[in-house]
Amino acid sequence: MNTSSLETLQQVFGYDSFRGDQQAIIDHVVQGGDALVLMPTGGGKSLCYQIPALVRPGTGVVISPLIALMQDQVDALLELGVRAAFLNSSQDWRTSRDVEQAFLAGELDLLYVAPERLLTDRCLDLLSSGRISLFAIDEAHCVSQWGHDFRPEYLGLSLLHERWPDVPRLALTATATTVTRREIAQRLALDDAPHFVASFDRPNIRYRIIEKNEVRRQLLAFIQAEHKGDCGIVYCLSRARVEETADFLCQNGIEALPYHAGLNPAVRAANQARFLREEGMVMVATIAFGMGVNKPDVRFVAHIDLPKSVEGYYQETGRAGRDGQPANAWLAYGLQDVVQQRRMINESAGDDAFRRRLGAQLDAMLGLCETVTCRRQRLLAYFEQTIGPCGNCDTCLEPPQAWDGTVAAQKILSAVYRLWRERGQRFGAGHLIDILRGKPTDRIQQYQHETMTVFGIGADLSEQAWRGVLRQLLAQSLLAVDHEGYGTLALTDASRAVLKGERTLMFRREPEKKVRSPRSTGTAKSKDAIVLPGEAQQRFEHLRTWRSEVARSHGVPAYVIFHDATLREIALTCPQTLDDLGGISGVGVRKRDAYGEELLRCVRG
Repeated sequence: MNTSSLETLQQVFGYDSFRGDQQAIIDHVVQGGDALVLMPTGGGKSLCYQIPALVRPGTGVVISPLIALMQDQVDALLELGVRAAFLNSSQDWRTSRDVEQAFLAGELDLLYVAPERLLTDRCLDLLSSGRISLFAIDEAHCVSQWGHDFRPEYLGLSLLHERWPDVPRLALTATATTVTRREIAQRLALDDAPHFVASFDRPNIRYRIIEKNEVRRQLLAFIQAEHKGDCGIVYCLSRARVEETADFLCQNGIEALPYHAGLNPAVRAANQARFLREEGMVMVATIAFGMGVNKPDVRFVAHIDLPKSVEGYYQETGRAGRDGQPANAWLAYGLQDVVQQRRMINESAGDDAFRRRLGAQLDAMLGLCETVTCRRQRLLAYFEQTIGPCGNCDTCLEPPQAWDGTVAAQKILSAVYRLWRERGQRFGAGHLIDILRGKPTDRIQQYQHETMTVFGIGADLSEQAWRGVLRQLLAQSLLAVDHEGYGTLALTDASRAVLKGERTLMFRREPEKKVRSPRSTGTAKSKDAIVLPGEAQQRFEHLRTWRSEVARSHGVPAYVIFHDATLREIALTCPQTLDDLGGISGVGVRKRDAYGEELLRCVRG
């Protein structure tokens, strides 16, 4: 292509101007430079390699980790008139041969390849026989061995620099700390490449973290009250929990699908396809799901188990609101989550340094959960970005109370100490709370714990309040989970200062709330739900119906035809001519020519 980057943006993608660092990144790559790009989900990372691939001579080769999503990425480009294809194991040999011949003939603008496919001798020889405009390494954080998305095959991608030293390379990711960023640069031989780091802030996402209490019913109440009929993702820690939660939601009228690595591959692929192509679906998944998903209308991401790190949490919540419209990141976590995560770290197979790293990641996540200040401030501080209070998280909207929990902490630490020193016993959270509250259970009587001096000294606090105290003591490493896998609790070196009164502890006060019945929540949407005025809303719904029919006939997700934001603008502005459509964001030349008359008929109708 001989057009400029801006002309390509306007004519092919239908956008008037670049955002943030996009122009600088694209110009740098067009001129042949390497780059490491950190840009939040929905920030427009793909344009940073798609436009240079269209402007530079040759084919842009995109290394993408998930073959299941390549079809949708290529379909979206084909709708724009971009000559795109992929090579992966889902194709038969004839299709692969046709793609290879198109590449060799210079008939492709973009070619998507999985890393394990790219590293084969056949693929490397193929690429050596054609002309390559650039290499784009998407989801580059997969190269980090500290990350939860680590993929060993990414380590072999350093050979791109050795084999094609004059071809520009971009490594792109939505999240990485300074340490991960350095690791990406070092492992991919991008040491001299400039780092383009965009703001990590996603102001349209509202962050909310609540105390876990009958979590499935809490989740159901949240969806029914604020997101009935919306598309969303629910993350769980285990496969069994995924299955149970998906079944529970379906039984209560929510269209939900399970996704985890243990499912039959055909079922997993079918569920993912339904989620991408149908509107209003909820995917219940482990972290095996989500990387590379570019569905723009995910209105909420919910976690019903504690994520292992802030990076993982940010990556997962970033899948909500890619279209820039209001979205929710909702997390429920409790005492058992902390106990379980600490135990998993203790039992991990790595060395001490590895366990310390996991512990530090968990500590940062717990700090985000327990903060009494703005959550967004705390979240972005992890990525070394400073902002003021956001006004769009739960702690800003309903500031929590802090209370002096020193005496309560001393009571529970004393109970742990006396059980161990006087009786050589260790117990879990539930039994400790029963001792403090003076509850004469069978187990209390079996061990004669009613005779202890600490029995009943915590009757002034409810069981829920004591669980909050224990959770925060574990979060601050003032209590430890045993190393033998039983979930019993022990003192730490830091406990001594609290017991001796040398340290004051301020705790977050959790409101004493009961879970509302889902039937009582109604079907009201969030106050941030997007509703257009009068007839514009009717036009928007009419346009969405038309889009669904077109997408179904093309076998692609609805958002590949047009995003909701584009349809809203059309519904509001009521364009009357094809030239009017040309001024709508997201309507490029190809889509205007293909769908313009039909869009105008919808508006007139």
